[in-house]
Amino acid sequence: MTLYDDLKWRGLIYQETDETLRNKLNEEQLTFYIGTDPTADSLHVGHLMANLVAKRLENHGHKPILVIGGGTGLIGDPSFKADERKLLSIEESLKNAAGIEKQFKGLLPTAKVVNNYEWLSSLNAIEFLRDLGKHFSINYMMAKDSVKSRIEKGISFTEFSYQIIQAWDFEHLYDHYHCTLQIGGQDQWGNITSGSELIRRKHGPEAKVYGLTFPLVTKSDGTKFGKTESGTLWLDPKKTSPYEFYQFWINTPDADVISRLKQFSFLSREEIEQIEESLVKEPEKRLAQITLAKEIVEMVHGKEALKQAINISEALFSGQIKNLSVDEIEMGFKNLPSISVDSDLSLPDALLDLSLVQSKREAREMIKNNAVSVNGEKQSNISFLVKKENGFGEKYTIIRKGKKKYGVIKHK
Repeated sequence: MTLYDDLKWRGLIYQETDETLRNKLNEEQLTFYIGTDPTADSLHVGHLMANLVAKRLENHGHKPILVIGGGTGLIGDPSFKADERKLLSIEESLKNAAGIEKQFKGLLPTAKVVNNYEWLSSLNAIEFLRDLGKHFSINYMMAKDSVKSRIEKGISFTEFSYQIIQAWDFEHLYDHYHCTLQIGGQDQWGNITSGSELIRRKHGPEAKVYGLTFPLVTKSDGTKFGKTESGTLWLDPKKTSPYEFYQFWINTPDADVISRLKQFSFLSREEIEQIEESLVKEPEKRLAQITLAKEIVEMVHGKEALKQAINISEALFSGQIKNLSVDEIEMGFKNLPSISVDSDLSLPDALLDLSLVQSKREAREMIKNNAVSVNGEKQSNISFLVKKENGFGEKYTIIRKGKKKYGVIKHK
């Protein structure tokens, strides 16, 4: 299967500027770029597919440039945004850029990383108007979907000019690195074509460049992908732990999981089709979800983090948490009900304070009925005291009621 056919089969091609691009992808080695504005100090799962498309091109011999929009991020991309973005300070933009660059290099270690602040910061108003602005008609700019969707509500000149500034990125990379391809999500089509047009106007019709977009990822019901009850799913393990990341993927609905394997894994077509057959014949085994979660967590966070995520998942499911490390306890239990104590606590009081029961009477009944565990051990003694010295690392005691309800006692 050719690279283009593989991208097509995986549902990773939405638009392309020129049908000759497919031959270029299959037969030549192009320098291409993908960019992101540093609106936060971490990438999130919405960025992940874009980086994996770049990885697929890199694996085929194409040379990636990762552009961090330290300059464009100070303006804000209006594409398909209902309201104007909050403007970042230079300090915020550069700080966020540093965090994103580290994650970029983790996924594409051989890629060249540049920050467009390097060239945009030297641009003055006269140069902007004379050398860039003269190549764009107002009619052309107004026709862009990213602008049309905001006209009625209002769009500032700052955001209106974004497409010119980003177009210069493509022209700058073409001029300095002979970059001839820009890739991005479908919401970037207007910016990509603006860059192609600027290159044509400045360098002539013989300057052939290309654009390729992939569809934005949505769930099978059409809702936005990548959000959880606790918010955005980040790639930074300090913001979203590897365990939470693992749980997000392993809870992928059956209707979505094969599409996610195509988009987010590097498994072959044959391997994915075998997994799809298993999904049809024995869905209860959840082979597709387990495979997806393992592939992505290892790719983003590494083998050790994957091992920890699996350990925590299995321990929570079985209740056998005795062998978990303090780090695994902190990762797996951080969003569960918790209280902090500085002295010994009776088990009935612990259950009540953690809101695992409604009354001390219910607490005593649950304990007597052998329905309560402390640190993975059944406890039927209503006089049992929760002590710091018996906790995980003398920091945490885990209380479990029934099969699924947990609470965490943090020892000061």
